[in-house]
Order: sequence, then C-alpha cells, then structure tokens
Amino acid sequence: MSITDQGREVYRVEASELLDELEQALLELEQDSSNKELINRIFRAMHTIKGSGAMFGFDEIASFTHEVETVMDEVRAGNLNLDSELIELFFKSRDLIRDMLEESGRDRDERAAEIVSGLRRFLPLEPEAESRALIQEPEQDQDLNTFRIRFKPHKNIFFTGSRPLALLEELFELGVCDIGDRDCSLCRMVARTDEIPGLSGMNPEECYTWWDIILTTPRDENAIRDVFIFVEDDCELSIEKLVHSGGIETEEAHARLGDILVRRGVVGPEDVQEALRLQKKIGSLLVESGKVSSQEVDSALAEQEVVNEARTRKSKKAEVSSIRVDSVKLDELVDLVGELVIAQARFSQLAEEIGSSALQTLSEEMERLSDSLRDSTLGIRMMPIGSTFGKFTRLVRDLSRDLSKDIRLVTRGADTELDKTVIERLNDPLVHLIRNSIDHGIEPPDVRQETGKPVQGSITLSAAHAGGEVVIEIHDDGRGLDPEVIRRKAVEKGLISKDSDLSDAAVKQLIFEPGFSTAARVTDVSGRGVGMDVVKRSIEALRGSIFLESEMGSGTRITIKLPLTLAIIEGLEIMIGEESMVIPLSLVEECVELKGENNKKESRSVINLRGEIVPYVRLSDWFNIAHRDMLIEQIVIVNVKKQRVGLVVDKVVGQHQTVIKNLGQVYRHVRGVSGATVRGDGTMSLILDVPALVEDVAA
Repeated sequence: MSITDQGREVYRVEASELLDELEQALLELEQDSSNKELINRIFRAMHTIKGSGAMFGFDEIASFTHEVETVMDEVRAGNLNLDSELIELFFKSRDLIRDMLEESGRDRDERAAEIVSGLRRFLPLEPEAESRALIQEPEQDQDLNTFRIRFKPHKNIFFTGSRPLALLEELFELGVCDIGDRDCSLCRMVARTDEIPGLSGMNPEECYTWWDIILTTPRDENAIRDVFIFVEDDCELSIEKLVHSGGIETEEAHARLGDILVRRGVVGPEDVQEALRLQKKIGSLLVESGKVSSQEVDSALAEQEVVNEARTRKSKKAEVSSIRVDSVKLDELVDLVGELVIAQARFSQLAEEIGSSALQTLSEEMERLSDSLRDSTLGIRMMPIGSTFGKFTRLVRDLSRDLSKDIRLVTRGADTELDKTVIERLNDPLVHLIRNSIDHGIEPPDVRQETGKPVQGSITLSAAHAGGEVVIEIHDDGRGLDPEVIRRKAVEKGLISKDSDLSDAAVKQLIFEPGFSTAARVTDVSGRGVGMDVVKRSIEALRGSIFLESEMGSGTRITIKLPLTLAIIEGLEIMIGEESMVIPLSLVEECVELKGENNKKESRSVINLRGEIVPYVRLSDWFNIAHRDMLIEQIVIVNVKKQRVGLVVDKVVGQHQTVIKNLGQVYRHVRGVSGATVRGDGTMSLILDVPALVEDVAA
C-alpha cells in the first residue's frame, strides 16, 4: 500500500467515526432541536469530513457535504428552524456519505441530487445564497478567543497526501488570520524556516517549514483540532488558549516579550535578566547574543501585540494524549503475549522441577511481570460496549416508523468494557434480537392503549460486569410469548410431537430452533424463521450463553452472558486418566467429593448436594477415556443458564491462566470441546465446551 493510499485509509477510518458521532448527534437533536451544542457538533463533523475529504481526493464526498454544511450553517446561525423533514434529510445525507465513503450502495448520484434539491428548498431565495462563505466575519459584540498554535509537520508529511497550506487555508475559515495578503491587526502567522537546509542537503519531497500562528476566532479549541484531525500523527501540534474577549484582566494582559520567551522554554529567566541589564531592547539583545533567532522574536512580538490588545486570560495547554494503532498490530501483540504466558508457565514448571531457590525466585518475578503485561495488553483491547449500543438507537427509530409503532430505546451500562473482537461479532446477534422485539414484542399503539399500557413501548438494552463475564440484557415491555402458540407452531413444523409434555419454559426455548417463527406473514423485518437460531449459534461461538424469560402481557427478557475476552481465560485444570482438560473458571461453582451416596434416579446419575438433586456426568464415559476406578471421585459443579450440573473427574489440578487456541477445521464440530491450550510441559489440553455438556446432560 502506497503512502497516499495509507492517507486515504486513515481518512476512511476517521470519517467513519465522525459519521457515527454525526448519527448520534442527530438522534439527540431530534429530541431537542434547540440544542446549540448538538448543532455545533454536527456542523463541525460535516466541516471536517468535507475539508479533509477534499484534501485526500474524496471529491464526491466534499462536494455533497458542502451542500449539507451550507444548510446546517443556516441552522447554526438561527436563520432556519429544524423540523422533522429537515432532520430526515440530514439522516439521509449521513447515510449517503457513508455509502460514498465505502463506495457502496446504488444510485448515489440520483440520491445526492434528490437530497440536495430537498435541502436547497430550505435556503433563502437570494441568488448568492449558494455561494456565500460558510464562516462569517464575527460580529462586533461577539466573543472572540485567541489561540497560540504551533503546527510543525513531520518532514515526510507530503508522502501521506497531506497539504499543509490547505490546512492553513481551512484554519483561516475559522476566524481572522493573516495568510498571504489577508491581514487583521489582531492576528499574526510566522513561517519558521530555521530548519531549511542548504541546497546540497535539501530533499524537495520533504517539508522543512513550520508555523507559529496567533488565531483570533469565535470558535473553540475543538474546532481548531478538527482542522488537523487527519494529520495529528504526522505533525507536532500544540494549541494554547491565550485570550478571551470577556474583558477579564489576568497576568497575560500586557504580556512582556521576555515572559513570553521564557514560557515557551526558548530562554531562561537568567538570560532575560542579563539582557535587561544592558538597557537595550530585549529582542535585539537576545538575537545579537545568539540566544534566539530573529524569527523567534518576530513570532513572540506578534503574540505580544495580540495579547496586549485583547487583555484576556490564559488557559492550560492541551496535549494530544492518544494515538491510533492498527487492529492487526494489536492482535499480533495479544498473540505474542499469549505465547509469553505459555513460555512463562513452562519456565515455572522447569524451575519447580530443578528445585533451585534462585531460579524459583526469578520464575515468580517473571510470572508477576507477564501477568501485568497480559492485563495491560488485554486492557488495550477492551472497548466500551456503548460504541455498539449507539448504533441501535437509529435502528429502533427507523424500524418503529416503518411499522407505525412508537418505541423508545433505553440503554444502560454503555461504559461496560468488553474485548473489541467480542464487540465486533456481537453486533449482528443484537440486531436480530432488537428487530424481533420491535416486530413481535411491542404491540401497535392502539392495542397497547386498549390493554392499559403506555402508547409508547420501550426496549431496554443493558450491560454489566458479573465476575469474569459481561451480562447483556434485552428487555421489552410488549406482549410476551404465548407458550400455546409456540407449541402449536412447533407441532406444525415437526419440532415436537403433539403429545409432548414439555414445560412452558422449555417450549419458549423452541424459538431458538432453526426455521421456527410465530409470524403470521413474511415481512421485510421477520417471518422467514431465520434469525434466532443464528443468534444462538453466534453467541455460543463466542463461548457465551443465551436464555429467555417471558411473561404474557408483560414482555420478554433475553439474557446473554459473554466472556470478557476470547484470548486468555482463567481455567480450572482437571485430569481424566492421563488426559488433561480445562474448564472455564467463570462457570465453576465448587468442587465436591463423590462417594457411595450417589444413586440412580430416572436412569440418570445424580448427587444430593445439600438437599438439592444435581445431575452429573462422568467425563471419562463421555470422551471414552480409559481410567482406573477410584473409591473417591471429584465432581466439579458448574452452573449454566441457572442450571447446575456435576462433571466427574479423576483429579482437580488447580487454577491456571489459559491461552486459547482454536481447533482446526477437522475438530471444530466435536461436541463438548471449544478449543485447546498448551500446558507448561508443552503438551496440549482440551478446553471443555461446558454449555454443550450441560445441554446434553439436561436433555
């Protein structure tokens, strides 16, 4: 991939995030159309997408977004009132920009023409309306902020396709700043040429110039940072708020040249005092003494002029505190950390076998460091699940309108963190569940009114940590599931016999069977019997579990339990004969001994555990592994979907960090096994698929 292509890919990623932010802001604006902060967020996102799109060659996006931005600027200026039609056009605009970015979707030109035509109907009728500048000169009584900006591009910035002068031109649009022949007495820009080499050492493809800018603008710091959002990794950027036109006197008012140079770190206080003793202009003295360059003094003088005229206060310097890392590199890092955990386990076992105290001490230190590295690395992969939750507000909005229903989505626990891989693979199952809640669960408004319910239905989407798992719930206040309807449909489809004596709870679980649907007719939303079985398989593929609770007239609650990460888990190592296996520790409740009191009940092995009858299965019989008979066996009690089952093993070895390795294609469908791991001695252990075992035992 060329450098230019890399720059375009960075734009795609950043623009995609801006579009997500834009959608969320529009959803909030629909509920509060007078919120100026939301309007400014939308305008800023549009402006950044447009400006950077033009810079990286996305002319289609830049041209279309300019039209949308023009209308949003009229809203921002208070010349247009937001109504449902205009907000709907903004939603369609956002979706079209997404298609343009991904180069997908049909009839983009026709859609763009239709949207632009609709937007222009809201503009004033003056002929010059379409070509007016998007950023107006600030009014006489409008508050102005003054910023000190240092923009120092990396030498190779041209290779990314970026054009620094285009960024400076975009910066000019934010306020009044002297570029070329454009000048304002309150703004200055100094081009720094200190690092330009001689002709013999110059590479014409590298950038040697950087800029000190004093910008006066009615906009805030975020608007300035948005100008540089796509080059923040390719430059040194500092933004410091110097002045505000509120008229409050501070130490920055009438700032002295020496103070400015000291704050910048260019000279020390002693250099300033020495120069002052010579009774000459401090700038000339410092240049003559070789302490600073004339350009540095010119830059400081420009700042002094602006500060002294504006007489306002200083804000703390804001630093760029994050970097963007390719997810592939992050996955590689996690894999390497996993290998390190395995190597450390082998080292610990070797140290124990050798019996050297010095070696064991070193092993314990390595274990501590590898555990810290593992936790830090996995922490980097953790993301708030709110990044997925935010997408569903739009889904509920659009789908409820299509079905003529009034539904609101309530989200809780959006800051709950989960492995990024789990979040990415969780999106589709949640879409299926929410669509079913909207179509099957929530009743039409007239039906809800007749039954005494609020006209507006609600779907609650929540997430919370529970030990080593994340619990996600989708709860609607709709009609709930009718077990008799499900039973009849299941008999019609041959899923159960007519005389089946399944409990109501078991009948409700039939909705997860392939091909099952209670819809009376097939629609664009549901009814084809495809979805809930896919949801179940997707969740189980994530080593999670899903179960359902429903009450007629009150609604349905679907609970999903997922591991925090797919890379490394806490496992309980057990032995069956000579074979080692691992049980995910998050599913283990306790370990008990199996003595002679076990009995047979209805052809199943059960144990009386403190008054509760718990079924169990011998893993040696399940996997057909030879083992010797023992007077006392160990039972590991696990809990899946609120059901307790015992797993009989020969020996419980103990708790270990387990690095999960996927099985090959040949073994991926083996019942009762979900993966494998490498033990400290280099041999393999199978990781048990406990939910599958429990399901078969309970059947």
